[in-house]
Amino acid sequence: MAVQSLQEFLAASKEKDASPEAFELENPHLLEVRVDGLVWAKAGAMVARKGNVKFTRQGVLEQGLGNLLKKAVSGEGMQLMKMEGEGRVYLADAGKKITLLRLAGEAIFVNGNDVLAIEAGIDNKITMMRRVAGMLSGGLFNVRLSGHGIVAITSHYQPLTLPVNAQTGPVFTDPNATVAWSGGLSPEIVADISLGTLFGRGSGESVQLKFAGDGWVVVQPYEEVVLQAKE
Repeated sequence: MAVQSLQEFLAASKEKDASPEAFELENPHLLEVRVDGLVWAKAGAMVARKGNVKFTRQGVLEQGLGNLLKKAVSGEGMQLMKMEGEGRVYLADAGKKITLLRLAGEAIFVNGNDVLAIEAGIDNKITMMRRVAGMLSGGLFNVRLSGHGIVAITSHYQPLTLPVNAQTGPVFTDPNATVAWSGGLSPEIVADISLGTLFGRGSGESVQLKFAGDGWVVVQPYEEVVLQAKE
């Protein structure tokens, strides 16, 4: 890259105001949120802010008893923070690529670690897969997002969407590389010792997610092992 003058660098890296939306990508790895009321964001994701914005962690009553029980069983959880007031907040998550999706009544499932921010009109509910006991370290809990509004999800590098239908048959994915899938799919956890050297790491037994039906699944070119949260 050519050497830039200070003025060239400041001009090239300054914040954009190209969109009237509440969520705007400043670059593929940095999200600007225009807070005017309430927005939910991943705890610890703020890198800068302007204006009068108050931050509070998601409360016990707001999470719901079902979500709390699932967090207790899994030993992990999607820790959200509430951003309230009026101002601008800049979010990022370990340099991961950010994708903005507008939901118009649809439902999607997202890996809990890959939810960066959601507008107030989006309902979030933690879901857990069957056969959860001790099979995976980071890919067991996911979040069902539904309603009307914009959600920001993250992935390591450029994600790939694979169609799931009767013609192509089921799709099998590495849980640690699975980012999201359509709301009509219910993945199963399956194990295949013979594929232990191809899928997954750290175990001779391959644990995979099996997607069958009609929909889609998003994967990333990276196996992200999520450490258990410490309360």
